[in-house]
Amino acid sequence: MRFVQESTEFVAMQQAIAYYRVSTARQGRSGLGIEAQRDAVARFAAVEEFDIAAEFVEVETGKGADALDRRPQLAAALATGRERKCPVIVAKLDRLSRDVAFVAGLMAEKVPFIVAELGREADPFMLHLYAALAEKERRLIAERTRSALAARKAQGARLGNPTNIREAGALGRQTLTEDADAFAVNVMPIIASLQASGVRDLRGLAAALDARGVRTARGGQWHVSNVRNLLIRSGRPRG
Repeated sequence: MRFVQESTEFVAMQQAIAYYRVSTARQGRSGLGIEAQRDAVARFAAVEEFDIAAEFVEVETGKGADALDRRPQLAAALATGRERKCPVIVAKLDRLSRDVAFVAGLMAEKVPFIVAELGREADPFMLHLYAALAEKERRLIAERTRSALAARKAQGARLGNPTNIREAGALGRQTLTEDADAFAVNVMPIIASLQASGVRDLRGLAAALDARGVRTARGGQWHVSNVRNLLIRSGRPRG
């Protein structure tokens, strides 16, 4: 009797970076939307045999061609993908942006993006087309909204509440506070990672954030004061 031993090849799964985004601080705190995106990416990765090596979660609007400056977690995902030479996976294209210029800018980063909803074969040209359609849809919605408001105004309806200036000011300050809190939520995991790697002092953290392409809340470079204020806001030790 002759026994034939079959050889088994073990093929390493390709690594990938997962990126999830929600638009509001409230959604970020509750996890609303994040788990659905994580499930979609996990199912896609299982079918396509990707190993999710790292996850990045962002709380920030996707509007504007300059949105990357306000999305430090996306910048960190790009840096990690570039370092590990692996793609970044998102559940849906709008988790990146509906702005064509922004998507084009991401393509210029030379880090491949895979949209789970569109499939692995969706190349950059297709992503540009889908982004253009999404941008057009957003513009049409905005135009319909403006037309409806103009029609109501023409009919004599009073829009807004100009007498409630104090309440409007308080709401504006609350919005600024929530934006600052959301920015801190996005950046603190990066700072925690830097601290865990041995970067403790404020100047070193500022330099490391700049080196990773992470911008401040106003889109500038980091200084000792920026880092200190962020740590104070987050209730973390200042080093």
